[in-house]
Amino acid sequence: MNKKLTFQPKLLRNVFIFLVLIVEIIVFSLLTDRFLTITNITNVLRQISFVGIVSFGMTMLIISGGLDLSVGSVLALAGCISAYVIYFGYPTWIAVVVGVLSGLIAGFINGSLVVYAKISTVIVTLGMMYMARGIVYVITGGGPIFLDMFPGFGFIGRGYLGPIPVPVVFAVTILAIFWFIMSKTAFGKYIYAVGGNIEATRLSGINVNNVRLYSYSITGALSGFTGVLMISRLASGQPSMGTGFEFDVIVAVVLGGTSLAGGEGSVIGSTVGALIVGIINNGLNLLGVSAWYQSVFKGGILIIAVLMDNILKQKGMGLFSIKGLFKKKISINTDK
Repeated sequence: MNKKLTFQPKLLRNVFIFLVLIVEIIVFSLLTDRFLTITNITNVLRQISFVGIVSFGMTMLIISGGLDLSVGSVLALAGCISAYVIYFGYPTWIAVVVGVLSGLIAGFINGSLVVYAKISTVIVTLGMMYMARGIVYVITGGGPIFLDMFPGFGFIGRGYLGPIPVPVVFAVTILAIFWFIMSKTAFGKYIYAVGGNIEATRLSGINVNNVRLYSYSITGALSGFTGVLMISRLASGQPSMGTGFEFDVIVAVVLGGTSLAGGEGSVIGSTVGALIVGIINNGLNLLGVSAWYQSVFKGGILIIAVLMDNILKQKGMGLFSIKGLFKKKISINTDK
């Protein structure tokens, strides 16, 4: 009996990202005995949750052909506005709603300017990054908004459900929702279609403008929600919080296999990317590595990830392309 087996060499690139995760865990556990402690693991998972939540929206946005450089500043703006809500005695749920709405409005403005005013997404979101950060410093006077006197508010950022930190529960729940949206709904298919070929998608009758606008708005809303979680975690609204946060998010998304050219990616891949970024940050901090060197290291990771994606893209397959896994590249004949 003659069987023809197919093997995709680039499958190794998909496996590579998981190997990186495993290797860094092993390396940091050998370099410092504090890495695999329960306390540190819990802290890492909580920190990764913040990056992960925003990365799910960023994944959707980049797949659709967009990009948002303002998520860190929007996070800070929404967080500080929510901090004032708590400070003036309103309940936690109102602070959460206000934070999400603040982020949603910022994302909607970004999307409207990109979609309808036809301004470059880089210019629009870069401008929003500076505007939002400036507004934060204006409304706070450059100082923190202390929330130590509101211990109940700390539950959503510092609390636990059993042994699991509450932010992790939020992150896993949002991950499941986004996986379902991207994999099982028509809107998810539209996202991939718009990023893959916007003109063909428009000619097929899909409202491309709405799809893109929703993507920006959702990303902003998730940034706002993460801002609320972060001020709960810190017990204060810090005008400087979220500085550089957009870089960690973009690194996680690209490292996880989402192509900056659009049309390819997955929230599962971004989750793995967020884990890698979070563990790198934590491990280097435990080793006492300067933040300057950390920036160099993470910048190099981003460049390498994009370079590898471009190489595979030229050959018709992205880092986490499902279709690419089933392309026949090498045929192996076996006889039984």
